[in-house]
This record gives sequence, structure tokens and C-alpha cells, in this order.
Amino acid sequence: MNLAVGQTSSELAIGGFSIESLRTKFPALEHSAPFIFFDNAAGAQIPQQVFDAVNHHLLECNVQRGGRYPKSQDVDRTIARGRQSVGDFVNARSPNEIAFGMNATSFIRIVSLAIGQTLAERNEIVVTDMDHEANIATWLALECDGAKFRWWKMRDDGNLYADDLREVLSPRTRLVAGTVTSNALGSVVDVAAAAKVAHAAGAELFLDCVHFGPHGVIDVQEWDCDYLVCSGYKIFAPHMGFLWGKQDLLRKLPTFREDFIPNEPPLKIEAGTFVYENVAGMDAAISYLASLGEVREGKSTSTSLSSRRGNVTRAMKAIRQYEETLSLEMLRVLKEAGATVYGVSRKERIQERVPTLCFNLPGVAPADVTEAMSRANIGIRDGHLYSPRLMKRLGLSIETGAVRASLVHYNTIEEIHRFGNVLLDLGKHG
Repeated sequence: MNLAVGQTSSELAIGGFSIESLRTKFPALEHSAPFIFFDNAAGAQIPQQVFDAVNHHLLECNVQRGGRYPKSQDVDRTIARGRQSVGDFVNARSPNEIAFGMNATSFIRIVSLAIGQTLAERNEIVVTDMDHEANIATWLALECDGAKFRWWKMRDDGNLYADDLREVLSPRTRLVAGTVTSNALGSVVDVAAAAKVAHAAGAELFLDCVHFGPHGVIDVQEWDCDYLVCSGYKIFAPHMGFLWGKQDLLRKLPTFREDFIPNEPPLKIEAGTFVYENVAGMDAAISYLASLGEVREGKSTSTSLSSRRGNVTRAMKAIRQYEETLSLEMLRVLKEAGATVYGVSRKERIQERVPTLCFNLPGVAPADVTEAMSRANIGIRDGHLYSPRLMKRLGLSIETGAVRASLVHYNTIEEIHRFGNVLLDLGKHG
């Protein structure tokens, strides 16, 4: 879906929906107009059906699960439906491989604490210098448990490579912790290749998939990873997190649980009460995504549970294709403004990124760029972007960092042009 000269987003489509009609499903886009949401990496907007699902839960069944009365049983059904939806979203083998909780960071910590109790001869953990700090510091905290650390380093082109991972593995490697997509650079890692290399060395692969969640097809079976965490707030849902893991590995994890909780996933991982209404919202967000894949070549497809994975896959492939158009246009306007772009920037490698652009303007402080955008009703972000080690790797100050604009499928070419005009004006007066 390459953008032709003069083409606009209104002429493009995702599945059977034009971008213009798709945007009407997100109330915040109209409510906040003319504000432009270009800070989606810090949280995306939600469609109306997600509002409706959360509100329905709070109004009709805001009670504890596990009771014998109908409203409590409705909560049980909501959770079961949410597990099935998220399982379909990631292509889990069983909904019982899905655990719900507060956020991805808390799940990384739960797994890291469990892994720390299983270290023996294999006591080495591989981390990267491209990840969000949540997927680094949580593992480094295991040093007091005897863990040793090796670094899988990003290349100068802004990505991680399985060939480089092979060089840091050893017979002592217990686990590799890495990202699917950089939350700062937008680089997409070949995690299936990383899994092959890690498994060949007898190690497990733990993936932070938070930033890739809204951008493409997640397939834990094809990737053959061992654990994966994600958060709803980037995937058009409320704030919540979920963990997927291979069921036999989850069974072996030594996790905290009350004595009356079975030592079986997912209950053994879900200590305490999580936010049920947000699980209802996550289920609705996945239903929204599936709906984008229901219309194909003018025909509606089945919406049964057995076909939902297929609908989600079609939708995410279409989103991925449209977002490549957004990435290319963002790269064009950044180049026109003379910006330094960090990460993948060559057109022929556009499939290695999502439309999350990390950059700096010569002679203009990152904070000044975001403040100028704010005055123009455009929300972006600056700083270390929760990736201080990456900033250091890029030769940038952790205090000032870089600028990040992060787009999703409801963003448009016209919004990019408004963004580009502000950049050009800054360049003239910088």
C-alpha cells in the first residue's frame, strides 16, 4: 500500500473500512479535534465498543467472581471470554496459557522472580541494549540470586540480529529476554530466528510484545517463544496486562499463591483480584480488531470463535500494510525537515519497523520540539523514552534524549502533513 503522489488517507482502507469511517469508531478522535494523537506508544485511544463493554461490566456485574449468583457468574464468563479472545489474538494453544494482571512490567517481574529461583548451572541471562528498561532492570535484579548477564547488542542500523545473539550464548544460558519491537525506535526484531538460536543453546526466550501489539500479527506458535507479555493500553483497550507462556513451563514456575489456589496456570499466576472491567475492555478491543478482518472482497466472514483468529490475522496484516504507508510518509517529512532519524530509515527495509519514529532536529532541543507540537495541537513525547541504555547506545543524553512520534492505524497522511509543517517551521526558526 504505497502512497501515490497526492493520495490521501481517505482514499485508503483497512479491510472493508475506509480510514475515515474507521476513525468514527474512536470517540476521542472527534471529541478532541483538532488535536492529533501522535503519542500512541504511551497509550492508544479506544473504540466505542470498548467503552460500552467496560460500562456494561461496571453497571451490570461489578461483583467478585466465583459466586453462585448470576451476576458473579457473569464475571466468570467475562474472564473466560477474555482468555479465549486474548488466546486467539496471540494464537495460544489453550486459553489457560493466558494470565491477566496489572501490566506487562509486573508480569516480567513475576516471571523473573520465578526464574531466579530455578538458577543452577544455567545461571546466565541475556538482555539487550535496545529494550524498554522494564525488560532489563527486572532481570538485572536477579544478580543477588547468582545470575550472570550477557548483552545482546543492537547494531548501528538500529536492530537486533539472531547471528549476534548466537555469539553471546553459552551452555550456561538460562534465558534470553528481548523485545519484539523497540518502543523507542520502532524496529521489529526477527524473534522467530532468535528463538531458534536460543533453543539450540538450550535456553528459553522471553518476549516483551507490548509495543508490537497494535501493529501486526502476534503468533506465539510460529515464533516459538516461551513467554510473552503484553499490555492492553496500546492495543485500544484499558490499562491491563497479560502473560502468555507455554503451559508446561507455566506449570513449573514457582510462583506465589494462596494455599487454596491450585498450582495450575493461569490461577497460580494471578495472585489477588485483577481489574475485571478492563478484561472486558480487552475482549472488546480484540472484537474490534477482528471486525476489521470480517469484510474481505465484499463478503462478510464468520464471526464464530473458530474464525476469530483468522479475522484478527487478516486485520493485523491490513493494519501492518497501511502503517507502512504512514512510516514512509513520516520518514519523508522528517528527511525534508533535516531531522536525524534513529533506527531503520531506508525505504527498502520499511517492513523492519512500525510507525514509531525517534528523531532529533539539529540545533533544537527535544523538549522544544514537543512543546512546539503541543502549541499546534499535536501530542508527541521527548526524553529517554524508558530506554536510557538505548539513549546511551545512540550517544544521546539521558536527560534530554530524543523526540518520539508514534502512530497507529487511525492516524492519517493529513495529520502527518500538519506535523511536517510544524517541523519545517521549527527548522526555519531553530
